[in-house]
Amino acid sequence: MADITLQLLAVQLVAGIALGAVYALLAMGLSLIFGMLTVVNFAHGAFFMVGAFLGVYFLGLTGNFWFSLALVPLATGLIGLVTERFLVRPLYGRGIDYPLLLTFGLSYVLVDAMRFAFGIEGLPSSTPAELRGATNLGFGYFPTYRLFLIGAAALVIGGLWLFIEKTRFGLIIRAGARDPEIVRVLGINVARVWLGVFCLGTAIAGLAGALAAPTRAVNPEMGITVLAESFVVTVVGGMGSLPGAVLAGLLVGVVFSFTSLLAPEFAELSIFVLMALVLLVRPQGFFGKAGLMG
Repeated sequence: MADITLQLLAVQLVAGIALGAVYALLAMGLSLIFGMLTVVNFAHGAFFMVGAFLGVYFLGLTGNFWFSLALVPLATGLIGLVTERFLVRPLYGRGIDYPLLLTFGLSYVLVDAMRFAFGIEGLPSSTPAELRGATNLGFGYFPTYRLFLIGAAALVIGGLWLFIEKTRFGLIIRAGARDPEIVRVLGINVARVWLGVFCLGTAIAGLAGALAAPTRAVNPEMGITVLAESFVVTVVGGMGSLPGAVLAGLLVGVVFSFTSLLAPEFAELSIFVLMALVLLVRPQGFFGKAGLMG
């Protein structure tokens, strides 16, 4: 404890924000799908894993990090389109358990597909050449790529907020989340809206995986832990709440980061303790609505 300085704490705070940025992106995708479709997507961690694999694969194929980063959400969004149209859609109206079990099974299919395509050990990943090294923040040096990760997540979150709050399709999404029957009465094809929302949610998960790939091992099992952590973030922020997903993601990332510094053996446990404390005070999470799961 005596070796801990203000500079070290400041660097650890930035590290927590970088980790929280990934959590926030994942939780936003989960919250978007649940808030509109009331689907608890247990394949979300698998879409994150697929995005990480595709990011590394496209980078090796094209040699261009930025181009590969643009391709990943398109590819995972396309997988999401097929998933919603042919697997999830027939289960609407049958209760929340049916799509939950289906997506749980789908996650194992995607894991085995990546094992078959890329092997059990996964793929080696590295930081893009243009984003290597460290940047002086005034209180210490911090990896440039992680600073980029924070900025990229902020752009995605800001863009998604503008899309939902300022566009006609975003207005339909918000109206459909509150009362889909009214949206149908107005002559809007709700099925197409749900399809778009599911694609958008899976695209965000894939993008989060591609962004996180240079910071962690890319292997078929990487989505399992991430899924549990993203559900913690979603529950803490409030099921279906996008602002809650962002706030909780950053909070969970910072808590994990500081616990890793002060008591590394309790780092994984710390986020579940945080969730328990939040739910004791506010059972629906920061911005969730009571009874939403009913």
